[in-house]
Amino acid sequence: MASRAARLLLTLCATAAALSLTGCSGMFFYPDRYVYLTPDRLNLGYEDVYLETSDGETLHGWWLPAQGTPSRGTVYYLHGNAQNISSHLLNVAWLPEQGYNVFLIDYRGYGQSSGDPDLEGALHDIESGLRWLVSSHYHEDQPLILLGQSLGGALAIALASEWSQQDMEPKLDAVVLDASFSGFRAIAKEKLDSFWLTWPFQIPLSWTIPDNYEGIDRISDIAPTPVMVIHSINDAVIPFHHGPELYTAASDPKAFLRTDTPHTATFIIPAYRNAVLEFLAQTARP
Repeated sequence: MASRAARLLLTLCATAAALSLTGCSGMFFYPDRYVYLTPDRLNLGYEDVYLETSDGETLHGWWLPAQGTPSRGTVYYLHGNAQNISSHLLNVAWLPEQGYNVFLIDYRGYGQSSGDPDLEGALHDIESGLRWLVSSHYHEDQPLILLGQSLGGALAIALASEWSQQDMEPKLDAVVLDASFSGFRAIAKEKLDSFWLTWPFQIPLSWTIPDNYEGIDRISDIAPTPVMVIHSINDAVIPFHHGPELYTAASDPKAFLRTDTPHTATFIIPAYRNAVLEFLAQTARP
């Protein structure tokens, strides 16, 4: 019994030490470099994009042009925390047929992007991607839309709020957040609290995450850009309460879409696609 208790204590201490060393940010990133699917297998035209960050990393992305001309706008897509853009492609592969250009990017450490993932690096990467998009494929007469899912939604809030508060050009025309969480620190504490081995460390370890990226505190700064919050009552990864909390904290104009699919599976349902398309149609420029 004493030996078992000693092993348990050692495991507990090792878990706490590992999380402390990563500042808890490691729990947000689960990248791999396997290629699951490429756009050509879906009969989509595409361009490989490689861009350099100011701190020396090389990021990889895909540019998917809209089918038909003129396009209805451009969607900048930020994916969730696992795998890479090739496993998330189906979430946006339907948009070119609907007339939207799509740009997907892998954060550092994901797919073909260099480096190791962390929160500050990912925030730097998504801003680098937006600046590349604006300089390379932006058209003044077409909407510029930010779409983030799960982790990508939390990153999108940080990016959109900074972009708006700094009065950057061009303005974002819409932000769509699917299955996102109310804050990095908040979800870390919630996840640590749900496992008995990490429960005793939920407060000190979650506090290692900077609190200046909490979406619930920053989503109102996105205004006057319209925001759509999407969340499923059947989301087993990010509990449903995060969606209404973000929606309540957001400023007008805003919309909420309650769904019933698994985590980030929103766009397998045509009705949910149509709801997002209707929201985006309101961003059309005269």
